Amino acid sequence: MTVLTLGLNHTTAAVDLRGRFAFAVDQLAPALQALHQQLTGTPHSEAALLSTCNRTELYVAAGGIGGPIHQLRHAAVDWLSRTGGVSADELMRHTYVLEGGQAARHAFRVASGLDSMVLGEPQILGQMKQAVREADNAGTLGTTLHQLFQRSFAVAKEVRTSTEIGAHSISMAAAAVRLASQLFEDLSKTRVLFVGAGEMIELTATHFAARNPRGMAVANRTLERGEKLATHLGAQAMRLADLPQRLHEFDIVVSCTASSLPIIGLGAVERALKARKRRPMFMVDLAVPRDIEPEVGRLGDVYLYTVDDLSTMVQTAGEKRQAAVAQAEAIIETGVQGFVHWLDQRTTVPLIKALHAQADDWRATELARARKMLSKGDDIEAVLEALSRGLTQKMLHGAMAELHSADAHTRPQVAASLSRLFLRGETVLASPATERPPVRPDTSDEGVA
Repeated sequence: MTVLTLGLNHTTAAVDLRGRFAFAVDQLAPALQALHQQLTGTPHSEAALLSTCNRTELYVAAGGIGGPIHQLRHAAVDWLSRTGGVSADELMRHTYVLEGGQAARHAFRVASGLDSMVLGEPQILGQMKQAVREADNAGTLGTTLHQLFQRSFAVAKEVRTSTEIGAHSISMAAAAVRLASQLFEDLSKTRVLFVGAGEMIELTATHFAARNPRGMAVANRTLERGEKLATHLGAQAMRLADLPQRLHEFDIVVSCTASSLPIIGLGAVERALKARKRRPMFMVDLAVPRDIEPEVGRLGDVYLYTVDDLSTMVQTAGEKRQAAVAQAEAIIETGVQGFVHWLDQRTTVPLIKALHAQADDWRATELARARKMLSKGDDIEAVLEALSRGLTQKMLHGAMAELHSADAHTRPQVAASLSRLFLRGETVLASPATERPPVRPDTSDEGVA
């Protein structure tokens, strides 16, 4: 099996381009099934799809090497480019394609938070687990990708428990609060609106709530879910449809929904600013695709930040951070070597199955012969002797045939291989006089069925 990763993230593509390839959770299963259809030309294909505000990545696996991996890459690029509505050439200018050990290393780094905009952030691990569940539900998660992700989770756990990688990061939520504090001297005098009710909004709202703002509200498409989060925060719940009429009430707006189109437009913000008598508004758009039209950022009294704008806020430095990263990379490298070894072993699975099948055939043949002898009344000791001799001769027949047919140049290699296979722990002394096996009077392999 070969593993391949095709993706784009916050380092290779801007937020607007990433938005074209973003998938909501409920879109993952049908998208995976469509991708799997695209991969039907490659044997034993598997697929998983990870989509967050910072990245969209395809993890695919298929049997064979050479042609199949080329087909796999071509099919994945073609499917993703058509899904995002861009040409394959344009897509490839902003993507990375990784194979085998490199694909595993990337997955392990992503799970451990080393490839995140926020170093060591824990959210990505939950998002990867969600991606695996969706692939499993869609029927596209096979043995190879299952093994890759389970090892990713194990490595991530070791990184978080054995290093301080998560102790030297600033979360997106904390960065948003810090930026808001630079605009408003006292956050306790502000009113904050949270648009959406997902995990990112809940995390951000918790950080803002700690500053005891004057008022908070949650607007969500599903009112029931919005009310649940609002109750938890001690905030007010409101319908998403009421947002344009009430936008002017809020000094701070943080939005992160799964909408495929912006839900806060330029006109709505202009009307809000007019009602506020040009008092400034701080807006954070954490959604991919965007929730807030980019033109809003051009308004003089609006301070609009996207996930990419927050990247400079979440970078930390120092010796402790570098030491933690080095420790994490060492753990990841060990995990990569283990996965690559497992993947290499998978290439021998067909041979192992064939060997077991052959051995079972031999066993069945000799058992049938033994039962026949017993039914005729033969002595049980004689039957057991014949059974063991028959099995032994069948097992050695191929090895003896190879040894007899080898020429002078290949015979030492064949002999060495047979010694490793059949004489483990034994010492075999070879000499020129004994190098060639003695010629047997009868070369018909008598007694071998």
